[in-house]
Amino acid sequence: MPIHQPQQRTDVQSDRTGVQQAEAALVEHYPRLVRLAYVVLPPGLGRHRRVLTAHAVVQRALPAAGSRAPGPRVPAQSRRTGAPAGAAPAPEGAPADRGPAQPAYGWVRLRVLRAALAHERRPRWWPGRLPAPAALRPALPVVWGLRLFPRAGGVDELALDRALSAVDGPVRAAFALQLLEGLDESGVRELLAEAAVADPADAVRRAARLGRPDRAGAQAMLRSGEFDPCTVQTRPSDLLRRRHRVRAAAVAAALCVVAGGLAVAVEQGARGGGEERSPAGVLTPVLDPAELMRTAAERWADTSRVDFTAWPARGGRTEDDGLLGRALRAWAGPPASVRVSTTPGTVTVPPAQPPRLLFAGEVDGAAVVLFHDGGVRVVRYAEPLSGSGGAAIDFARTDDADVTTGAAVVVSRTGGGARFLLAPWIAESTTRDLLAPDTPGRPLEVGPDGVTAEVPRPAAGGACETWPVLQLRSSERIVEKHAFLVTDLGDLAPAHLTYTPKPGRGAPARQPREATSTEALLAWARTACSLRTLAGSGVRSVNNWAFAEQKLPEGRASADWLCTRADTWRGPGRVLVQFLAPAPSPTDPAVVVADRDDTALCSRFGQHVLAGTHWKASSGRWYVLAAGSRAVTRIEASGAVRGAAGGPTFAVRAPRDADVELTASLREGGTLTAVR
Repeated sequence: MPIHQPQQRTDVQSDRTGVQQAEAALVEHYPRLVRLAYVVLPPGLGRHRRVLTAHAVVQRALPAAGSRAPGPRVPAQSRRTGAPAGAAPAPEGAPADRGPAQPAYGWVRLRVLRAALAHERRPRWWPGRLPAPAALRPALPVVWGLRLFPRAGGVDELALDRALSAVDGPVRAAFALQLLEGLDESGVRELLAEAAVADPADAVRRAARLGRPDRAGAQAMLRSGEFDPCTVQTRPSDLLRRRHRVRAAAVAAALCVVAGGLAVAVEQGARGGGEERSPAGVLTPVLDPAELMRTAAERWADTSRVDFTAWPARGGRTEDDGLLGRALRAWAGPPASVRVSTTPGTVTVPPAQPPRLLFAGEVDGAAVVLFHDGGVRVVRYAEPLSGSGGAAIDFARTDDADVTTGAAVVVSRTGGGARFLLAPWIAESTTRDLLAPDTPGRPLEVGPDGVTAEVPRPAAGGACETWPVLQLRSSERIVEKHAFLVTDLGDLAPAHLTYTPKPGRGAPARQPREATSTEALLAWARTACSLRTLAGSGVRSVNNWAFAEQKLPEGRASADWLCTRADTWRGPGRVLVQFLAPAPSPTDPAVVVADRDDTALCSRFGQHVLAGTHWKASSGRWYVLAAGSRAVTRIEASGAVRGAAGGPTFAVRAPRDADVELTASLREGGTLTAVR
């Protein structure tokens, strides 16, 4: 017998034992591993494919039966040790989470990491337009007829998801390993090197910039439902397209098997196929008025979920099955005579389950129906009570609405005004003009069905002389003394207006608050007209952030710098940086010095901002002015004019059209360029 035979047997037994331990670790920590894979996988896969691929990556982490891949070798002493190599305290301000300490878990995690990163790795000869080879490999699980996706998060979660989609796989992996697995930087570098990442140190450096300065908040969001592929929501795939494909396959099979029956099949289809092709026929159970969901009248006062799901059905025609049926059929398949409009990012597919009825009644010469579709959309159907005008159906996103963003919906629009259906928790409603900050609000009449009197609409063009807004107050049954502003920007749901005050000396960063204070109203008086550029873009909320105050040259006057950020229901935001120089009137419009689309600036994930502008003093001399947010410690100018100043503001003499590049240094390190 060969001398090395006992050693071979020992190795085989060790491999078998290691694989068994790895299998136990995989089963025990399956949700944790799937979440890690989901964060690392390329966002370009789409949420549905990323969910399934994350599960497939973890389920294939163990070696296949009969393969020669070695299992994890578990030294005896390692069973007595603590955390795995590289474990460290959690990020600053976050609870410690070192992850499982078993070496078997670390082995499985490494295989999951390698497989997830492979989905973004292409050989040099691979066509750039095709997905990476790993993404083309068939794998279980497979889901037919449904789309799976994690629960939608709020604006902050969407901003984090966008930030992760803007970096490559190794950076996402480093970010997840630190915040989800609790590894320190050296541990992350070591693990990424084992996963064949070309430059682990660079990935760790870039990951350190994500989620700053609130790393604890970013860690909490990574653990939220937005990034949990084990707790998913379902929606059907394209029902009509699927049905047509199934029908085509059935016809093809019939042609092959019973060619002689083709004439009979065609004749039957000609006589009875019309109703069968109707989308309403396909979705009859969903589109039956009798199946509509209805909320009890007082539900809003006894639930922690204060949004559109708490709205009762109101209006004088909530029992009119004819009207409700027409509205549902128009939703399922609008004929050519029905005008369809959508806010950006809103789908018009039929509902997957019976929607919730919010309103059915007569308003301004039309029969109007409002539905709420499972937390995602509000749908408005309107048909004229008389005349030859056609019906209209409007779709708007309202996912994750709350007390303020779910407080009102436009129920009717006329040439110069709009009526709103108010949430049942609104106890007081007034109107005010943002361009008259010193004028108190005027009471707004509200009918028994929750529909308001007509509110003037902001002028879409011409002179900007008024900007009407609604000032609403929530009932004390859910929150005390909570008043807030919303404004009509042309969508079904009005936009919520907020304000973030100027930074205090040595104080923590301020948070957005309701724009009802004198300071907030004065800021909005000078920036309200800039809201025109946001009309019809699906805006959820707009915040005015007073990020800096600057003492101007040649005197003691001061100017304010505002970052006006509009967040949309679909996630992306738009930023206008505005300069408020001293003005004789409190409503003189601010100067827009920067305009940026699809950016995280001036949000929770973009808390640093630098901007500049040219300014003319009363003496006639021109200056370049610049200001940064509270973390800016130094500003430098280069180009046509050079200069530097410590602190968050800067001023230097310069020609009127001087081309100047501005950069800033941050307190925590790093630099910042001026937004344009």
